[in-house]
Amino acid sequence: MIRAGIVYLLGLFPLGHGSMAIAAVDAGAVDPAAVGLSAQRLTQMEQSIRAGDFKQVTSVLISRGGKLAFEHYFDEGGKEALRNTRSATKTVTGMLIGIAIDRKLLSGAQAPILDFFPDRLPVQNPDARKSRITVEDFLTMSSLLECDDENQFSRGNEERMYLVEDWVKFTLDLPIRGFPDWVPKPADSPYGRSWSYCTAGPTTLGAVLERATKTSVPDFARDNLFVPLGITNVKWQFQPLGTAMTGGGLNLRSRDLVKLGQLYLNGGTWNGKRIVSAEWVARSISPHANARQDTDYGYLLWLQTFHVAGRDFKCFAMYGSGGNKVYVFRRKSWSS
Repeated sequence: MIRAGIVYLLGLFPLGHGSMAIAAVDAGAVDPAAVGLSAQRLTQMEQSIRAGDFKQVTSVLISRGGKLAFEHYFDEGGKEALRNTRSATKTVTGMLIGIAIDRKLLSGAQAPILDFFPDRLPVQNPDARKSRITVEDFLTMSSLLECDDENQFSRGNEERMYLVEDWVKFTLDLPIRGFPDWVPKPADSPYGRSWSYCTAGPTTLGAVLERATKTSVPDFARDNLFVPLGITNVKWQFQPLGTAMTGGGLNLRSRDLVKLGQLYLNGGTWNGKRIVSAEWVARSISPHANARQDTDYGYLLWLQTFHVAGRDFKCFAMYGSGGNKVYVFRRKSWSS
């Protein structure tokens, strides 16, 4: 399995501090010592990767305080290669939903999903609770639909979705999940939501975006997110009916993944320009559901705590299978 890249962003400032030296991402890496990192330890890491101690790593980039301090590639593609981010794409989908809400093209995170798809009615497995499933339920992987990619027997497992043509209808037709005694009900779960990893939800949000904005997902992303960040080379995958695949598969450069992480570390600004509202960023990196031990879930973002040498390091992160990782650590979230 190819590991497309690992990106770390270390924040010197609290969230929302303001514009940082973002141009350094495009200009090239600075001396690690200039931002308080050990060149010796970074060299040791690079040597270990090249020696094969860590398998199939294609790139590692580390930014601190808005400055790229480490950038190395371990495949033939190098800096300009587009890398399949897999499910890290979902975080981009969350960003686009927030931008659509900021621009009042989408009424809000509480917008009911079914309202966008009168042409998909009636749905199979009808249940009044389906009409109450919201955009936020898909953002937080906690809708009541029976959908679990980590369970091969789940009716909503993504591998079953890929076998049919209409992925939105596939999602809306899923039954309501059951909660046997050994599974906590939403009301008894942390944050009042029962979490299960479901690619079908964020995939359906792509169609929601198209209908809310009356624009294709690639065009909306280009005009409102990518061009403002200086991201010009992207490649989308598409659903069989033509909507961009917002549950995975977006191809980006590793440097552009740094930019996406830095955008949220900055509280939604880029070089002094507001791209995403600070309110949306704050909501996105706040816990809404518990995914597993030491890991909560925000709006299509993982909120993980690492325990190292008696210290806790909290981050928000984009995860994609195959090792696509963007970890963002804020100084104020480091505890001793």
